Amino acid sequence: MSQDPDRTPETISPVNPLPPVVVAMFLMVIGIEATVSLAARGIIGGPAGIGWRLEAVQSYAFSGLIFDWMWDNGQWPAEHLIRFVSYLFVHTSFTHALFVCVMLLALGKMVGEVFTGLATLSVFVLSGAIGALAYAVLLDDQAPLVGGFPGVYGLIGAFTYLLWLKLGELGAQQVRAFTLIGFLMGIQLVFGLIFGVQSDWVADVVGFATGFCMSFIVSPGGFSRLREKMKRD
Repeated sequence: MSQDPDRTPETISPVNPLPPVVVAMFLMVIGIEATVSLAARGIIGGPAGIGWRLEAVQSYAFSGLIFDWMWDNGQWPAEHLIRFVSYLFVHTSFTHALFVCVMLLALGKMVGEVFTGLATLSVFVLSGAIGALAYAVLLDDQAPLVGGFPGVYGLIGAFTYLLWLKLGELGAQQVRAFTLIGFLMGIQLVFGLIFGVQSDWVADVVGFATGFCMSFIVSPGGFSRLREKMKRD
């Protein structure tokens, strides 16, 4: 068996590197969180820094009330449209951001190793945006929507699509691909029963569905595969 002469034990990395787009999203989330967390402890920003998290939520969280105002008045200022995406990078606490980062790295790596960087980014961003739209349209909740979970659930949808394809190739039951989302929704239900139900699960579920459906088009060969399936049907 021939070997690449450039690949020596010293040059082989023990772990596969993360896709650059995933690293960029992670750094953006953790960077913002580090800034507001340090400010809250008075390490940076002085006395005014204590309110930076609240200011970030007020300026960048998605608001159903603001969406209703834009819809009723037919005005769509950029400072509010950006909330469809910016809310994904603002969190209510360090723990909130930490959970998002862990799942972003795990799911982003699995999806990003198959999808292009642009496709991976589009799944995260569009899943979050459409999840926010569903949050505004389907609910009448005055609480702001913050945190990257709808985008992460979009990546879960993309991963589910990849697993669904793999199981189909193996002739196994493809419904097994939805085990992860079923498990996560079960955990959310338990936490909701213990700590009170929060409406943001709607954005998560729609984010998952968006990521899964997008994968039929943005995955490698996805559009051709979808077109062939439509011809057969």
